Amino acid sequence: MQSLSANHLLLDFLARLSTASASVLMLDYDGTLAPFHVDRNRAFPYSEVMPVLERIVQLGKTRVIVVTGRPVAEAKMLLSPLNLEVWGSHGLERILPDGTYQQKSIDKETMAVLSQAKEWVLAAGLTSHAEIKPGGIAIHWRGMSSAEMKDIEAHALEGWNPLAERSGIKLLKFEAGLELRVAHPDKGDAVASILQDSAPGAQIAYLGDDFTDEDAFRVLSGCGLTVLVRSEYRETRANVWLKPPHELIDFLKQWFHKINSMQS
Repeated sequence: MQSLSANHLLLDFLARLSTASASVLMLDYDGTLAPFHVDRNRAFPYSEVMPVLERIVQLGKTRVIVVTGRPVAEAKMLLSPLNLEVWGSHGLERILPDGTYQQKSIDKETMAVLSQAKEWVLAAGLTSHAEIKPGGIAIHWRGMSSAEMKDIEAHALEGWNPLAERSGIKLLKFEAGLELRVAHPDKGDAVASILQDSAPGAQIAYLGDDFTDEDAFRVLSGCGLTVLVRSEYRETRANVWLKPPHELIDFLKQWFHKINSMQS
């Protein structure tokens, strides 16, 4: 259950949103805008999400940004035809609605470690479970039996833990998988950059479900609304909890109505 204080935080935020001259809505993708799917290429957003996001974007008062661990190309495909700003690979990549693409550089030492990790995946016979992306390698086990998941996780940890001890590298556990990736940027770094570009007084919110979203919650703490979107509650830095899809969609609809009420 959401606490009374959290409910007040949400209501207070929405009240400020209705009078704000600018606003920023940051959204994780998998587990937040879209349910998880065994086939990652079929993890489409909840059916009502796209229409309401399109209405928010069309008003032109909110900067809508997807911040995801996916590469931007994957996220753009799944979000099509809606053309949003996307920060992909935990903030390593960025693509603007006009198609402008940016990617942060990775130092040679870190690239060498990632190459070792890729070689290990090939030697371990885990290629079919691996996703190679800018700045990282992920191993997925969604849809497998509990025994299979434990075996793959143990095997991956055995191979990757020594690599994760290197400077500039971190090992992340996410929903149904592990990722070895560059330590920075992370989603918190992406949020920090977005905050710097935001207009003074802008009302800002970040919605996410995963442990990787905790970096974003940390950076935005005290500066905006942080929302855990998850069917079951877990310990989090976020100050509001919403269950998908209905509470998520209701929040997005309220966002639209609040900014629409200011239209002259």
